Amino acid sequence: MIELKVFTLSLTSTRPIQESGAQLRGFFATKFNEYSLLHQHNADKFIYRYPMVQYKMINRTPTVIGINEGAEVLKEIYDEYDKIKLNGNEYEIVERGITYKKEDFGISDKLIKYDFVTHWFALNQENYKKYLILDKEQQYDLLNRNLIGNILSMSKSLNYQVPEMIKCHTELQERSSSLKGNEIIAFRGSFVTNFQIPDYLGLGKSVSRGFGTVKKCNL
Repeated sequence: MIELKVFTLSLTSTRPIQESGAQLRGFFATKFNEYSLLHQHNADKFIYRYPMVQYKMINRTPTVIGINEGAEVLKEIYDEYDKIKLNGNEYEIVERGITYKKEDFGISDKLIKYDFVTHWFALNQENYKKYLILDKEQQYDLLNRNLIGNILSMSKSLNYQVPEMIKCHTELQERSSSLKGNEIIAFRGSFVTNFQIPDYLGLGKSVSRGFGTVKKCNL
């Protein structure tokens, strides 16, 4: 088990915000372009690693999560603006909720249940074609394997060596969603695993845009 530094920023405006995590990411990436962790580009090249800053709409609340060095960047810039502009709409920010804490991350000796509070983007194009021709049990196995793979790749980016086998059991429903204007199949539901993940971190593809956000279930 290791400890992660996690900075959580939630924004409240004078009126409801309808836009997506991707548009929230666009605002921060444009306004604070000098911080590569906010947009995962370095000299116009995309940085392929688990995003240390993630943008989400959680219960219609714009939320930004910073992990480790991403937490340090958010600490510097979280109050450097009074308005945010998303998709041509301007919102005045009247309140900022911030938490900064150390969170456990890694293999757990007990099983923990999580909900996906945003759609989990589990399948790339190749996997999706494969998924369509499988029976229910094989689909279940594929999703479990993909989720374990997501946790392993997140661990690698966070410099955590997983000491034993990760177990995952999913209970998911298909949902249609869109990414960069394309229709995709995503999933909502819950899963049980022997792995400790801080609330509101994302798993899977397009995590920086808010996909795959997890939260422990209150059992």
